[in-house]
Amino acid sequence: MRKVYTPATAANGVEHVLKLLEGRWKLIILFHLFDGKVRRYSDLEKLIPGISQKMLAQQLRQLEADGIVARKIYPQVPPKVEYRLTPWGQALCPALDTLLKWAEQKDDFPSSAPAR
Repeated sequence: MRKVYTPATAANGVEHVLKLLEGRWKLIILFHLFDGKVRRYSDLEKLIPGISQKMLAQQLRQLEADGIVARKIYPQVPPKVEYRLTPWGQALCPALDTLLKWAEQKDDFPSSAPAR
């Protein structure tokens, strides 16, 4: 059974989701993990220029704590850690794609944003 929302509960729910995704790096990390991609920490570090090690670790921890990203640690030396989206995290892909298509309808929407 689908939940019925009032304007207030719908706004509250969307606000909660936006808080889960807020931050300069979270969406970039997610886009690198979409489509079932599995990435090591060092892969993400190379793929995301400008992110510090501390910030990458912090953002991955938050995404993991929120149930969006799963971390797998392999018992070996040197340590091997892989990150992937949980099924709930993977379910974000169509929603973000729809949001991007919505934004593209604006005449002055940048086709590609300049790198920060």
